[in-house]
Amino acid sequence: MSNQFETRCVHEGQLHDPLYKGAVSPLYMATAYSYEKEDRYPRYFNTPNQVGLAKKIASLEGAEDGLIFGSGMAAISTALLAFLKKGDHIVLQNDLYGGTTNLVVEHFNNYGIEYSFTSGLNLSDFESKIKSNTKVIYIETPSNPLMKLVDLKGIAKLAKEHSLVSMIDNTFASPVNQNPIAFGINVVLHSATKYLGGHSDILAGVAVASKKHMEKIFSVAKSLGGNLSDYTVWLLERSIKTLLIRVKAQNKNALKLAEFLQKDDRIDCVYYPGLASHPDHELAQTQMNGFTGMMSFELGIKLNRSAFEQSLRLIQPVVSLAGVESTITVPSITSHKLLSVEARKQQGIKDNLIRFSVGIEGVNDLQNDLLNALKAAE
Repeated sequence: MSNQFETRCVHEGQLHDPLYKGAVSPLYMATAYSYEKEDRYPRYFNTPNQVGLAKKIASLEGAEDGLIFGSGMAAISTALLAFLKKGDHIVLQNDLYGGTTNLVVEHFNNYGIEYSFTSGLNLSDFESKIKSNTKVIYIETPSNPLMKLVDLKGIAKLAKEHSLVSMIDNTFASPVNQNPIAFGINVVLHSATKYLGGHSDILAGVAVASKKHMEKIFSVAKSLGGNLSDYTVWLLERSIKTLLIRVKAQNKNALKLAEFLQKDDRIDCVYYPGLASHPDHELAQTQMNGFTGMMSFELGIKLNRSAFEQSLRLIQPVVSLAGVESTITVPSITSHKLLSVEARKQQGIKDNLIRFSVGIEGVNDLQNDLLNALKAAE
């Protein structure tokens, strides 16, 4: 297989149709297979379409193996429980996707798993939380929703020094913009609902890692049963064929719109690692191939947030992100609503914070849409 990323997006893991020579992977919908040669079963993550897609995504991330799950949270929870048991401890960065934080805070005590959130994102903040029973370091970079970055190489080195498993939620970056395994991170997780699916019509999750680490994840996954239906697997494999060209277009639009919003006096702050003003801009240049199509910005305090949302015509106020269409959401009432007011305050998530997922539309049209909405919000 070619080393070129775009070729692997299209061809890696594709199933061949020996009967009709179709140009796309055939879809195997069976849930019952002969056990003569292999115990093949959808819950074992080894149907033909599941295996082919896992191979494709693992290749894009530079991993040896992978599994496809029914959602991003299915992938995250299964991976965490594969390496954590009663009496173990995990260190997590202090700003994560709200669902991940809720999983830890609401349920880990029931399993006897200890946890610590860092006070910041410097390596010293992580190291200070490591205990004798720590087993995992968990990060998310860029973070949701404030686009904060964590030093991948530094975290990988720290984890190795303490014999810990390092995990990352790589959803916001996608394999196009960031490949954590190349920096030494052990397990890479995705909500494939986002950039990998890319069309706001697929719910899925992914975990990729070395064969050794994936064996541990599989041992838990087959019992929890968080696999994905083969039809959705087939749709996701189709979607990834256009991953590179979609994300490159989103990267380009996002940088232009971040610069545009930063110049508008009605915007208090723009969070985008592609801006020179971003505190992690230099780090982004060392570990990212592109700055993503995601950003956040804070509306000026005098602006009416509801009027801003309702006045948008192209940009849609919806839950989720990373589709080809541009969307916004308000983290305080959507992705992070499960957090307490105090927890959101500690993370810097204000009520006037807007998370902006930039699509592939014409950038001038998107600018005009934002301008009209800002004027209506005054």
